[in-house]
Amino acid sequence: MGEGATEQNDKAGKAQGQREGQRRLAQWVRDYRRLPGIPDEFLGPDGAPRAVWSRFFDAFGALAPDEVERRFGMADRHLREAGVTYRAPGDTADRPWSLSHLPLLIDEADWKQLSAGITQRAELLELVLRDIYGEGRLVAEGALPAGAIAGSPEYLRPVCGVPPPGGRYLSLYAADVGRGPDGRWWVLGDRTQAPSGAGYALENRLVLSRAFSDLYKSMNVPRVAPFFEAFRDSLRARADRDEPRIGVLSPGSFSETYFEHATLARYLGFLLVEGDDLAVSDNRVHIRTVAGLKRLDVLLRRVDSNSLDPLELDASSHLGVPGLIDVLRKDGVVVANMPGSGVLEARALLGFLPALSRRLLGEELKMPHIATWWCGQKSARDEVLSRLDQVAIEGAYRRGVPGFDSNGPVLASELDAAGRQRLTDAIGARGMDYVGQEVVRLSTMPVWEQGQITPRPFVLRVFAAATPEGWAIMPGGFCRIAEQADARAVSMGDGARAADVWVVSDKKVSTASLLPATDKVRIRRIAGVLPSRAADNLFWLGRYLERAEATLRLVRALGSPSGPNKGTAASLQSAERIQRLLVTWGAISQTSRAAPGRIVAEALQSPERFGSALSLVRSAQRTATSLRERLSPDAWQVITEMADRLSYEVEDDDSVLSAAELTLQELASFAGLAQENMNRAAGWRFLDVGRRTERAINTARFARQFAYDEAGDEDLDILLTLVDSQITYRSRYLLAPILAPVRDLAVLDPYNPRSVAFQVTTLNEHIAALPSLKELGLIEQPQRLAVAVQSMLATAEAEKLEVKNLFALEQDLLSLAEAIGLHYFPHGTNASRPEKLTGLA
Repeated sequence: MGEGATEQNDKAGKAQGQREGQRRLAQWVRDYRRLPGIPDEFLGPDGAPRAVWSRFFDAFGALAPDEVERRFGMADRHLREAGVTYRAPGDTADRPWSLSHLPLLIDEADWKQLSAGITQRAELLELVLRDIYGEGRLVAEGALPAGAIAGSPEYLRPVCGVPPPGGRYLSLYAADVGRGPDGRWWVLGDRTQAPSGAGYALENRLVLSRAFSDLYKSMNVPRVAPFFEAFRDSLRARADRDEPRIGVLSPGSFSETYFEHATLARYLGFLLVEGDDLAVSDNRVHIRTVAGLKRLDVLLRRVDSNSLDPLELDASSHLGVPGLIDVLRKDGVVVANMPGSGVLEARALLGFLPALSRRLLGEELKMPHIATWWCGQKSARDEVLSRLDQVAIEGAYRRGVPGFDSNGPVLASELDAAGRQRLTDAIGARGMDYVGQEVVRLSTMPVWEQGQITPRPFVLRVFAAATPEGWAIMPGGFCRIAEQADARAVSMGDGARAADVWVVSDKKVSTASLLPATDKVRIRRIAGVLPSRAADNLFWLGRYLERAEATLRLVRALGSPSGPNKGTAASLQSAERIQRLLVTWGAISQTSRAAPGRIVAEALQSPERFGSALSLVRSAQRTATSLRERLSPDAWQVITEMADRLSYEVEDDDSVLSAAELTLQELASFAGLAQENMNRAAGWRFLDVGRRTERAINTARFARQFAYDEAGDEDLDILLTLVDSQITYRSRYLLAPILAPVRDLAVLDPYNPRSVAFQVTTLNEHIAALPSLKELGLIEQPQRLAVAVQSMLATAEAEKLEVKNLFALEQDLLSLAEAIGLHYFPHGTNASRPEKLTGLA
């Protein structure tokens, strides 16, 4: 076939695809169940699809149904493997992230108007904050009621008169918007405290742009990377040294949006820190690291303002840094956003913003917001009470209405007589706690459900970052979609799902990057400082995984058909030894003559037994959750797959052994990833120190249990199996297991990667490479213990080893593990500290 014929076939195929897409679009439009009277993103006021959606569905409809499902499955699989999660308020466990398979589309002209309104609003709120915490003219001259500000729990008197280090109160601003009844975008609420969702917006984009890469490129969607790069560079520019150290301050892994905190830290190259990681000294904030205290220049906070400093704010808070507010007074650290900025999220202020815009900017608001009446003023309160059935009642300062259980607005028209009277009395008695707002029906967008599109209400959160060149707007945003067709408000806690947001252009988008030129970047070969908390978690991640491996090896040894269950007296005694060890480790409840299958099943996956393989892997998973910014997606996926595998109920003995074998293979995969992919910095060393320490302890315990003075072939063979050294032994000795050679191979041989001696030698190498916290040049406690153990093992003779020596070795190894924790992980009064703070980096 010639080139001309091939080209004609390609054109014909493309035309056929376009016709199919148009046919499906027409069918979807006929089936689209649009809510009457509600603005819709898919269909315009005339009932025809908006141009941007027609363009999208022409291409989308050309895909075969099975291809569409395959791509949807690809997106879901990526979310699952990446471990994208969130927590709704009150949740005790993470929920999987729910992402709509269709993006929200906004054309370029519409987006310019939206961006202009967000930019103006961000600048206005920055000026209002400057006045509230500065000169206070707006209150003094009657432009803002003092009660509307002072009534907010986010108004912080300790920061009044404190100029923001770095020059800005707001570094990141977000607004929740929806399309109003007039077809224009309306602001539903401002987010000035610590706006969340940007990290999830980034993850949404990564997922959907991969699933529909060709479609994504054809729609000319601008990248979001330049926004994040501009934001990162602006934070750097606000510090008072050229190469500042920046941290993301998180409440911890139990936070509702901890995944986002880790995502932002990893993507922006910041340190993920918690309050306990930080200390104040010499009017500066420092990070507690394994090398002592290191100066921190900028904090991107994800902790509410009132919890930032227990000395001057909420004294019960364990999330903040004692003395932080005083450091701000002395211009010692930049905090983004400035503490107290959350006062502008109060609905009580919404009604005053149009007048403030005219006063401070000399122009009308470009984007309106919901009509709001603050009931702290008599005229507004009377207006609300006179129209009680026509407005929604909200809390003036927080989500929910004081005195009512609902987290959302209260509609008087839906209350019984007693409830209505209670609401009226509450507003009359303390009106400052309430606002009345116009009842909003959110605009809708199409979502994919069971092979067709259907409308669902949505809220779009748009982000603005303060840069030296002005406000930068993220081209897209964070979209939340309600599951109910009549939703009046949407949050991820209400069972909503998210959607990517595509700003669609008719022209090719620029692929230029805001990253500095390579000749302006200083070459680095170290990953930076390692906070002590992260080192602690890495250490215990290694220990939990190694402990799980030891339990799995015991399970395999006990349950194997060739294991110690052959009915002989020696075999039964060996089986009892394994069972006693499992009891001691908390893997099973008690020794038993029950069928081995029942025992190993309990040791494998009992959720009640803290030492079962399942419990240990779950402990490792919880620890890894606090290390999301430091673990690769592959490493996280391996840990997740292990937990999932051990959670499945096993049906028979073969299933138990199969699950144990597969989990051991996954543990080997994780070890390989750590060995081959992790940078040889302090983080890798602490992970390996945890593994080596636990393996040395477990191997010493195995040797004490199965290489006792009168041990026979059965027990010695079990020991070789547990330490994975059967092939090595047989290739060396060509004999049945004999006590002295087995002890030497398992305990003393420095060339056997499973022996105690090998682990201790490796531990010495790691500890010698870790930073010293003392100045006198003296050997420190962890190294002193490690050297002593290594010397003992190097000079010991297998023929003279006794059980009491093995027990003493096990105790020395436990003491070494405790010394490492006390020395490098500063928690409590006994933790080691640097001897002085001068010359800090």
